[in-house]
Amino acid sequence: MATRLSDVAARAGVSVKTVSNVINDYPHITARTRAKVEAAIAELEYTPNVSARSLRKGRSDFIALAVPEMASPYFAELGAAVSRAAKKRGITVLIDQTEGEAAGEKLVLDGMRGQLIDGIIFSPITTSPAKIGSADTAKPLLLLGERHAGGTFDHVAVDSVQASFDATTHLISIGRRRIAAIGVGGGAGTGSVRRKGYRKALKAAGLEVDPTLEVGGPGYHREDGAASMRELLALPEPPDAVFCFNDLLAIGALRALADAGLSAPKDVAVIGFDDIEDGRFHSPSLSTISPDKEWLAENAVALLLDRIAGSAGRRDSAGNGEADRVDLTVPYTLQIRESTGG
Repeated sequence: MATRLSDVAARAGVSVKTVSNVINDYPHITARTRAKVEAAIAELEYTPNVSARSLRKGRSDFIALAVPEMASPYFAELGAAVSRAAKKRGITVLIDQTEGEAAGEKLVLDGMRGQLIDGIIFSPITTSPAKIGSADTAKPLLLLGERHAGGTFDHVAVDSVQASFDATTHLISIGRRRIAAIGVGGGAGTGSVRRKGYRKALKAAGLEVDPTLEVGGPGYHREDGAASMRELLALPEPPDAVFCFNDLLAIGALRALADAGLSAPKDVAVIGFDDIEDGRFHSPSLSTISPDKEWLAENAVALLLDRIAGSAGRRDSAGNGEADRVDLTVPYTLQIRESTGG
């Protein structure tokens, strides 16, 4: 039979109310009493009733992280960082995989697990900003990535236009002039935003924007990068450098180069985006844009918890009321490694 609160109280020699106060971390319990109760809880292997505690507190201390896929190293690393940031604050993170599909993302916007979670950190890739902005969510929602909702929800993201500009400018700085982009057709908002930075850098350097050098299907995986690189190598005049819109595309591109008997950076310099661990240990090691994932996780979790507590927001320019959202820009660095000659 499951251990009850009264069993813990009897073993510790205190009232049921005192045991409840210890479990709920009330501050007025003496250290001696707390130690007795905690020892009894451990001895009897008592597990508090989460649902009952949630009803009493009005909060569950669970938040959700909804991402397209956990098989992606970037989202796996981000999920681990968000979990660490939440754990420091006594919060548990539930991971939801939307598969990047409209139905999965709609479930998030409709209030997934409404009875279990206090708020959601959401990285959408399919749902349009207009649909996100019109969603009537019952729980606080914070958005990650390029698909913000134009003022409706808090938003934390890298400046992908500037970061892509910096990645492309790095390729130009090492003497490359025929620079391709892989990923323009995938990642929904990501593809268009990063292409904007890529083109901006080419124009700033006086280089022609060549549409035949902009390739990519709907996916952002290794096989998509390899297929795109093979397409580029088949051109009458192949590129001498490639900016890949994420690291998985870049790793696939490097594989295709090796299969063709070519190498980076000698024949084609390659740079990615995301700084996943695989890229740091690849041969050659991958140059990339490195978003500060720990900063992102810390600030996203803190902001969501503030919103849950009702204290988030900022004053508008006139100092009146609160602005509709908080918009945070994630810092990043350009990591120059072997694939571009570093």
